[in-house]
Amino acid sequence: MGIRPFFFGCGSVGAVVEQRGSASRQTQVADIQGVQRIRDLIDRTVQGMGYEAIDVEFAASGLLRVFIDRLAPEGTEPDPITIEDCERVSHQLGHLFTVENVDYERLEVSSPGLDRPLLTAAHFRRFAGQQIRIKLRQTFRGRRQYSGLLTVEDDGRFGLELTEAIEPGAGGPRRHPPRVGKRQAPGPKSAEARPTGEKLTFSLDELDSARLVPRIDFRRQA
Repeated sequence: MGIRPFFFGCGSVGAVVEQRGSASRQTQVADIQGVQRIRDLIDRTVQGMGYEAIDVEFAASGLLRVFIDRLAPEGTEPDPITIEDCERVSHQLGHLFTVENVDYERLEVSSPGLDRPLLTAAHFRRFAGQQIRIKLRQTFRGRRQYSGLLTVEDDGRFGLELTEAIEPGAGGPRRHPPRVGKRQAPGPKSAEARPTGEKLTFSLDELDSARLVPRIDFRRQA
């Protein structure tokens, strides 16, 4: 098994552990039931170890990627995933796949990165108050991508307190158009994003994707 560092932007270091598995005997796992079975096995195993399987990818040449994060109560921010965490999970999954006769060529376990995806309602509730970037399934007022501060709404939907993002090469601030209403309370400010005073609300089935906007504290690094 080889271990190598995996670098995210702005100098933040995450981790990837890569492991060689059994050679594919006839065909790679391709059917929906087989894929779901493997996902369920991974979910149960890593949860028992105190982690969450953020995503599972079946890549070319038999590569199986598993992205993990620590389990944490809603509203709390867990410690970053380390190489040791990835190595521990990789060892356990390698043993599990042998016992369960799972075909794969290579297993890669890594942290989700600073721009980790938000895939479930629990993810959205956990990261309420943080800045995220979403992509809508359908165009709204001429665009599909918006960014802002994530909120949890009373009706089971979620909200985005829209911001003006200063993007390199954009020639200055660009205002994201609102979808509905005014936001109820000011959110935290940063050097790169300012609240516009407007909010977009959405349900998860209206989203194509959602990710955290990476937060870098330069004062801590100084």
